[in-house]
Amino acid sequence: MPDDKSGNENPRQVQQLVEAWSVGLMFPVAIGVGFAWGWGMDKLFGTRPWLTWIFTAFGVIAAFVNLFRIGLRNDGSGG
Repeated sequence: MPDDKSGNENPRQVQQLVEAWSVGLMFPVAIGVGFAWGWGMDKLFGTRPWLTWIFTAFGVIAAFVNLFRIGLRNDGSGG
């Protein structure tokens, strides 16, 4: 393994890779949780499809809020 470069990675690059992966995972998870929550409440209260739409929109909004938080946190940490 003389050409193995896994030990030579910059910690900042690894952190950026993890953050990019988490942002990519955050969008479908937030939207899916919002959809599932709304669907369950629609089933409980019989208000189909209104709560599903509303909570899916909340999931989209939550995903974008987290995206902006990560973006603003990274802007201030530059050196």
